[in-house]
Amino acid sequence: MAVDSRSAGIRNVQRPGVSQEESQDFYKTWAANYDKDLQSAEYNAPRATAKLLLELFGGKTDVRILDVAAGTGLSGEALQEVGFRSIDALDPSDEMLALAREKNVYGRLIKDFLGTNRLDIGDGEYDATVMVGGMAEGHVKCDCLEELIRVVKPGGFVVICMREGNLRRVPEYHKLEPRMEALQREGCWELVSRHVFPNYVDADDGIIFAHRVL
Repeated sequence: MAVDSRSAGIRNVQRPGVSQEESQDFYKTWAANYDKDLQSAEYNAPRATAKLLLELFGGKTDVRILDVAAGTGLSGEALQEVGFRSIDALDPSDEMLALAREKNVYGRLIKDFLGTNRLDIGDGEYDATVMVGGMAEGHVKCDCLEELIRVVKPGGFVVICMREGNLRRVPEYHKLEPRMEALQREGCWELVSRHVFPNYVDADDGIIFAHRVL
């Protein structure tokens, strides 16, 4: 299936009812046009997330970051632009990771899907995990939060950026904030900020959750 426009790509990969298998298969055909399509859609989420992470670290940039659902590396580029240099990537798509590799933004590139499975990463290996755009219809589920926490050292951060509307439109994410709150009660992390911002992509609002790992 050829991707004729950025709106077709964004719409098809996140259409209601799409399965994880279908969404990931779609990236095989979309990868080559992904950056161009997202740029024309004014995809501001990576820059907003990188700016927030820099603020969370008080301007400190000599930290290790895992970019989850890294895709072609748009978030990695945004992180690098604000000064971060030690960045690894995690994504399930060979095609997307191949393009990310060409940008020379990342150290390690890890091919895996984030979920309840244990990643090939040690406990507390990173100072932060960031996930931009991974929480959409047919993508990452709420059961991934524990793994995002596990690979971050105490005092580090987990930052998740997504379309704000997905909290209402996508049934899976109706339980996202309740699960975040439950993990806080369990002493896994604490909420640092919950920020809604305009122009995530295609003029839709975005939301960024930032938690500190305990």
